[in-house]
Amino acid sequence: MTTMSSAAVPPARSSISGGLLRLIRVGIDALATYWVRREAIKTLRELDDRALRDIGLSRCHIEGAVTGDLDFELARIR
Repeated sequence: MTTMSSAAVPPARSSISGGLLRLIRVGIDALATYWVRREAIKTLRELDDRALRDIGLSRCHIEGAVTGDLDFELARIR
């Protein structure tokens, strides 16, 4: 005869401190992402138009390229 044993698993605890730590972590990640993107935009804006053209960008597409909102197929056609 087979004996089945089920180990009691404690229910997942939802604590305020855990949620607060998660919220802080998400906020820090968002802030770090913002800083990295701002630095990338600043670096690209320092390039001259020829260097931007060499990498396939125009000055008006810098922010969209950094944030990932730019559709390179549409930008290339224009």
